[in-house]
Amino acid sequence: MSKTVLDLIGNTPLVRAQNLVKNPQVELYFKLEGQNPGGSVKDRPAYNMIRKAMERGEITNETKLIEATSGNTGIALAMVARLLNLDIELVMPENSTVERVQTMRAYGAKVILTSEDIGIEGARDYAEERMKTGNYFMLNQFGNDDNWQAHYASTGPEIWRVTDQKITHFVSSMGTTGTIMGTSTFLKEKNKDIQIVGVQPDDEARIPGIRKWPKEYLPTIFNPQKVDRILEVTEAEARDMTARLAEEEGIFAGMSSGGATAAAVRLCNELQSGVVVSIICDRGDRYLSSDLFTKK
Repeated sequence: MSKTVLDLIGNTPLVRAQNLVKNPQVELYFKLEGQNPGGSVKDRPAYNMIRKAMERGEITNETKLIEATSGNTGIALAMVARLLNLDIELVMPENSTVERVQTMRAYGAKVILTSEDIGIEGARDYAEERMKTGNYFMLNQFGNDDNWQAHYASTGPEIWRVTDQKITHFVSSMGTTGTIMGTSTFLKEKNKDIQIVGVQPDDEARIPGIRKWPKEYLPTIFNPQKVDRILEVTEAEARDMTARLAEEEGIFAGMSSGGATAAAVRLCNELQSGVVVSIICDRGDRYLSSDLFTKK
């Protein structure tokens, strides 16, 4: 019997694609991270970053946390902070969906909305400026090794175990890059021939949760040597595949998952054989107020 909600983080299901892959020699599996209690893959690093900081004595119940987020990390941090009796202030662009903002506030977090024009980069700048007052502690998901190490300790081992060590390719969208860094590190230790495929938007695309960062904002936890290949997706591809995931696979997810799936399906069509695992990072219900699922 689980003691708290936090004990439910991880060990998410892995399900095989039924309709999207036409290549009979390739198996595509989806890691359903929306099954985490906070609804996304970000539960893993959020809990690990806070837990490790508390263990090191960097934060206490008197500490005021602040973090810039595009959504899922903020929700996860708000959930974990509430359960551990911590105050947290979350900074995000004002064009974030109302579901994400309301969920953070439901957990008791303070939410600051920055201008849409300056995007997540501007939210990060705002949090950095607040840090200079000396009244805050920032977990800094973009530069915190506890981010990727959460996936090294959980996501990677789960995939290795459930695929019976047969995985040949791992596909993940890249935002903070924690998921792909930690999972890659673990899987490469087990089998250096496993191919790690990162997914980025093309230059014209705006896909929540996936970024092609300007050099000055590139997450410092990112190590390009841990990614064998990067595939770019268009916004149209991500939107179309998000709809297809729901309609053809029964998987209701956000646009970053659609982007990752579009890349994974493209990869499956290239391969002669393989076992491909792709991350479905969250659930679609936190995007219902957007036009993501509007039929055109």
